[in-house]
Amino acid sequence: MFRKVLIANRGEIALRVISACKEMGIRTVAVYSEADRNSLHVRFADEAICIGPPRSADSYLNVPAVISAAEIADVDAIHPGYGLLSENANFAEVCRASNIKFIGPPPEVTRMMGEKSTARQTMKKAKVPILPGSDGVIANEGEALEWARTVGYPVILKAVAGGGGRGMRICRNAAELPAMFNQASTEAANAFGNGDMYMEKFIERPRHIEFQVLADEHGNVMSLGERECSIQRRHQKLIEEAPSLQITPKLRAELGKTIEKSLKEIGYWNAGTIEFLMDEDGKIYFIEMNTRVQVEHCVTEMVTGIDIVKAQLRIAAGEKLSSIITEPVTIRGHAIECRINAEHPEKFTPSAGKITAFNLPGGNGVRVDTAQYAEGVVPPYYDSLIAKLICHGKDREEAMNKMQRALSQFVVQGIHTTIPLHQKIFADEEFRSGQFDTKFMERFFERQAGR
Repeated sequence: MFRKVLIANRGEIALRVISACKEMGIRTVAVYSEADRNSLHVRFADEAICIGPPRSADSYLNVPAVISAAEIADVDAIHPGYGLLSENANFAEVCRASNIKFIGPPPEVTRMMGEKSTARQTMKKAKVPILPGSDGVIANEGEALEWARTVGYPVILKAVAGGGGRGMRICRNAAELPAMFNQASTEAANAFGNGDMYMEKFIERPRHIEFQVLADEHGNVMSLGERECSIQRRHQKLIEEAPSLQITPKLRAELGKTIEKSLKEIGYWNAGTIEFLMDEDGKIYFIEMNTRVQVEHCVTEMVTGIDIVKAQLRIAAGEKLSSIITEPVTIRGHAIECRINAEHPEKFTPSAGKITAFNLPGGNGVRVDTAQYAEGVVPPYYDSLIAKLICHGKDREEAMNKMQRALSQFVVQGIHTTIPLHQKIFADEEFRSGQFDTKFMERFFERQAGR
């Protein structure tokens, strides 16, 4: 096992990894920007090194600074968390060249799955169902028109290096496609440094379902079941659940086997998530893979009892899955997660500042992952996520009721948060019925406006 691990991240995920390491007897090194000097991940790590000014580009995304900190602290490995450098294949290659273990998949596979058009073709070859769409990158707007005629409107244009809804456009006819193609390509080039686009058939009212996997470095892959991630705003997830009400035990087993086979073929290892869209007829299609631990990994942990972060560490240390997970994976009960963001609950504008009062809910089946505290400061430079509230019950009804109670006891003063929004969602009849899709929030806001 590793002697010392550097966590190349911040906030709740950095603290989450530190906690897992402490329980395993591994020393930890935190890196931080000047804005995060008083953060809890700095306080609870065994060592902490400042790597630059507040801006992510000058600190958390500064590869030479992170590697220098790792070498100064003499660490064995680096855990990248999620976001920031977690899916940066170049960073993983630098770790390899520096003889520091990167706790994630090999850079070649990260690069392959990070380019979404390549990932589509890779999954297609492995017999994973994919949406009808272009074969690779679309060269220009003329080629986009040809593919749209083949695929059939409506279509969605996507950036090959995209994420978070950027570089995406839905096109319903040929007249609007050329302009949207150019707009999406320009947006993608500005956001990701890559303006390449591909195309898929657009599903009007899909559900967003993803499968959690673990894979060791000995060719063994295991599916841990699915999560329902359909409650989104502008392609950003707000609420996640496990399991999905739409996935039967038979379909879970079938998809799990298909996913395991496909990841064996590409030589994947460590944690990863395969994301799908389910259409109105219940057919499911691959859309992308995230080659890291997800924000919402907690709901899978709650229903399976498997600590995914500890599993990542043990896999990276060379252990086999058979020694990490010794019993068949079973789904127990239902878990739901709310992402608590430092945002105005109606305007969705960022809300940085000092937290003047902070009370966390507790009780059986209630978990809070956060790195915030009373008198702590939420800086304006980073992602707005400040906490994850996860509730587990014997079924979805009990989990929802626990969540309503926990939200009512979650107090954050001094800044705006999305807690009031989540309270309204959990009182909504459509949400409670479970019969929703990725357009739920649009309908929800219309209902709220009509009251």
